[in-house]
Amino acid sequence: MLAKKQKMETQTTEIVVPHTLQARLISDTGEEAGPPIDLPSGITTQQLGLICNALLKNEETTPYLFFVGEDEIKKSLEDTLDLATVDTENVIDIIYQPQAVFKVRPVTRCTSSMPGHAEAIVSLHFSPNGAHLASGSGDTTVRLWDLNTETPHFTCTGHKQWVLCVAWAPDGKRLASACKAGNIMIWDPESGQQVGRTLSGHKKHINGLSWEPYHQNPECRKLASASSDGDCRIWDVKLGQCLLNIAGHTNAVTAVRWGGAGMLYTSSKDRTVKMWRAADGILCRTFSGHAHWVNNIALSTDYVLRTGPFEPVKDRQKQLSLSSEELSAAALKRYQAVCPDEVESLVSCSDDNTLYLWRNNQNKCVERMTGHQNVVNDVKYSPDVKLIASASFDKSVRLWRAHDGHFIATFRGHVQAVYTLAWSADSRLIVSGSKDSTLKVWSVQSKKLAQELPGHADEVFGVDWAPDGSRVASGGKDKVIKL
Repeated sequence: MLAKKQKMETQTTEIVVPHTLQARLISDTGEEAGPPIDLPSGITTQQLGLICNALLKNEETTPYLFFVGEDEIKKSLEDTLDLATVDTENVIDIIYQPQAVFKVRPVTRCTSSMPGHAEAIVSLHFSPNGAHLASGSGDTTVRLWDLNTETPHFTCTGHKQWVLCVAWAPDGKRLASACKAGNIMIWDPESGQQVGRTLSGHKKHINGLSWEPYHQNPECRKLASASSDGDCRIWDVKLGQCLLNIAGHTNAVTAVRWGGAGMLYTSSKDRTVKMWRAADGILCRTFSGHAHWVNNIALSTDYVLRTGPFEPVKDRQKQLSLSSEELSAAALKRYQAVCPDEVESLVSCSDDNTLYLWRNNQNKCVERMTGHQNVVNDVKYSPDVKLIASASFDKSVRLWRAHDGHFIATFRGHVQAVYTLAWSADSRLIVSGSKDSTLKVWSVQSKKLAQELPGHADEVFGVDWAPDGSRVASGGKDKVIKL
């Protein structure tokens, strides 16, 4: 009798694992690639990729990531799903996400150290096509570097105080720099000479610069600046005049971004982020929620607006022959691809250890992103606008999903505060610069440290990844730029 009972128990525990499943492939925007199909349960990601490319009739094979619900399919379908509990009557939705077709060469070593500055390097910026690099330093100069020979091209002198920020115009033909005294100067990268007058008017130091996007005006005449005197000003760099003085923040303005739909976004130590109409400086929205200073903001369209008409990865030479109308149309097309309905999202990071995700068509925040244990100093959208990375004084870098602010992973490895970070152009890697004098490259796919780049003798303040993905530049307290 006992044996019979045991036999019955063993019979009931044997659950039949299904061999095939009905599934349909859906894009991350909700479009179906085709009708539901029967898939073997052991199907691998490579095979799914082949099926997906065949269904979409792609001429060139595109790499895809596949998800069931929240879980990424890493090896095969049966590893991701618990087949014993899956309802095989229903169709399983597999979500596919295209990855960037090009791959950025991972940075592995320091090719050159470029000394020259006499004081700490505070800001670094690659030009939109990745051909030039500019650095601003505590020794009051701006230096333009020749990236082919990796030597200083020009030293631009004229500021009386530390150069706190540098910004390239989206056409790459002008460079703006701003100093602690509140003056802005415009430089010509080909000659290293100052262009036009010095723009003065701010009463305290300037924390951020942002140019008007290329698709709104290919002449690149307008520049917005954010200052600690609580104002944001818009300048015409050709006339050397201040067009608008936007006052409204009650404390220092920490960052400014010029959006692609004619909006200015400013963040401030008065704990708010404000959105203004750039044409006439009228306040459109105030985003409030942070409990402490807002340190920085990132727009979902940052990468597209920064590179303007250039697609630095795909075409390096093509740009020179086109007229400004064609280039402007190309820039607009790229902007609309990222932001079709003109609803830009932005993330603000603050001293209250949190980040807030906002959309420019609603006052309420989409998500309050918590998890950092200390001040959050820097935040950036990935170029493909699927992810957000944030750097914090709690020594970690965190990764978030861009459309809803959902937490994905934490990168730990730095032994001191992380000051700054930059994305690679293919959105697969993040580089972070820290007080511990190292740069670390993190892989988004494996969620692990991909590369350690030591070499600096002191804290790293500025890091930038060239928009064409070829180089990373870093600079800091040891006065040396490393590539």
